[in-house]
Amino acid sequence: MKVTRLFTMMVIVAVSVAVVWQSWYELRRLDWMKGPTRAAWQLPDRVVAELGLRPGNVVADLGAGKGYFTFLLGEAVGRKGRVYAVDVEDRIVSNLEMRVQVEDAPNVGVIHGELADPRLPDGAIDLVFLCNTYHHIESRSGYFKKLKQDLKKGGRVAIIDMRDDVTGIASLFVDEDHWTSWADLLGEMEIAGYTLEKRFDFLPVQNFAIFRAKD
Repeated sequence: MKVTRLFTMMVIVAVSVAVVWQSWYELRRLDWMKGPTRAAWQLPDRVVAELGLRPGNVVADLGAGKGYFTFLLGEAVGRKGRVYAVDVEDRIVSNLEMRVQVEDAPNVGVIHGELADPRLPDGAIDLVFLCNTYHHIESRSGYFKKLKQDLKKGGRVAIIDMRDDVTGIASLFVDEDHWTSWADLLGEMEIAGYTLEKRFDFLPVQNFAIFRAKD
């Protein structure tokens, strides 16, 4: 009887430790991915600098979310430029619209996109930017082939997405199926009608590449 009670207590303790560990891990993971420490690995200032934007450029931030990059892009293109923050979720779109008002960012416009169509103005975009959004898009080659109609001649697409080859402790923070292999990214964009302009390797857990639409 004593052995049975001891075993039961050990099981309860083990389960409790596992629950506490899971809760701690999820909190730390969310903090690392989306919290104030994100800048340490996302390096947003360097990312925006590498885009080579000029005052007056027009940029689309697809899957803008909370606007992590949206307003940095807005600063890069200046008051004479334009940033379209695109998302498909009602709540996110409403929050973005509110943030535009609070931050007094008249050069940022919010668009309620559709899963198969970002609803951007045709022939108006210098650069389409995506961060951790690419893997969510279905039929990606077809999507980006259609997207070419929204780009100006020689327009570019910058894609940042989680890698599939992350190792070590950092791999714990990459969600299952929330990544794209470099081979898939390169092949799909080639099929869609884009050429690789530049690939960057300074982000620790993400692919980062800029593609240019073929004439």
